[in-house]
Amino acid sequence: MPVNPRSFQSDTEPVPAPLPEQLLRVFHDQTRAPVPLGTAERPLELDGPVRKHYDLDPAGHFAMVESPDGLGDDPDGLVARVRDFFAERGQKVEWKTYDYDEPSDLGARLEAAGFVREDDEALVLGEAAPLAAQDLALPEGVVVRAADGFEDFARMRTMSETVWGDDHAWVTESLYPEWVARPESMDVVVVEESREGPVLCAARGEYDASGFTGLWGGSTLPEWRGRGLYRATLLHRARLGLDRGKEYVRVDASPDSEPILRRLGLHRVATTTPYVFDPRA
Repeated sequence: MPVNPRSFQSDTEPVPAPLPEQLLRVFHDQTRAPVPLGTAERPLELDGPVRKHYDLDPAGHFAMVESPDGLGDDPDGLVARVRDFFAERGQKVEWKTYDYDEPSDLGARLEAAGFVREDDEALVLGEAAPLAAQDLALPEGVVVRAADGFEDFARMRTMSETVWGDDHAWVTESLYPEWVARPESMDVVVVEESREGPVLCAARGEYDASGFTGLWGGSTLPEWRGRGLYRATLLHRARLGLDRGKEYVRVDASPDSEPILRRLGLHRVATTTPYVFDPRA
């Protein structure tokens, strides 16, 4: 259903936008501090202050670790215990860190334990309403909409494999079943000229108990880059999130997408760095 951006504009006196440090505090208090619930297929377990969230099937595509409360008195021992847990399962895992995490040398400790540092990303935050109120400005004949069935995910997988040059089976084998099982947790957005043609760009918005829409992914066919498609997915996902009562957005941004986000009025508030341990490597 088309959304009228004017519906997100208020007739009341404008409220000053929150400062970056205020946004970071809201993000931490709402998103990182609470312990989320897992599911039967994807449990979340606590090992002291460490949170292990992973597919119960070791062949699954998801395993994530975070430690927003630090690592206690024996950080190296705890890191080794978490590593060994996933090594015994034969499961690849990502330890997601932020530059304000404790201990301050967490990254070095992870690397010493066999985790491999990947590229830094910018944690970018902002309010959803000003983002949603902007004009989509898509090329003529191009539309953005929420995915509504398996065919959209299959087309999205084809586009992702074209863009990245490797197997993206997770789109149909993991993302689609998750969307079907928990539709309240996710909207997937596609940009296209028609349902019969290719997906030109795709991304997803994810929701938890916080007031944030997580703006994840964002792949565009090479010949369609620089024409506002990724920007349109950001605005559309902000609108979908507002429909669900989410007043903020968050993005882990690459160097390519960060300038776009900042031009749209969002703020870089921290750096997040993934460290990956793959016992199969």
